[in-house]
Amino acid sequence: MNIRNEIKAYIAASGWTLSDIVKEMNKARAPEDQTTPQNISNKLTRGTIKYSECKEIAEIIGYSIEWAQKEK
Repeated sequence: MNIRNEIKAYIAASGWTLSDIVKEMNKARAPEDQTTPQNISNKLTRGTIKYSECKEIAEIIGYSIEWAQKEK
């Protein structure tokens, strides 16, 4: 599964919309750092979304991103 589909699936499963997530993201950002649903959608499509933005989205929808070592 690519990053776009994976993140969109988590968003959908959590009952949030991208617009609602962006509203929450912008609450904690300075006006010059605010984003739009279109901007986040474009980043997801291109695969250029920042890890920090992924963590922010996960936090908003009630998830955490964890690193787990693969079994050898």
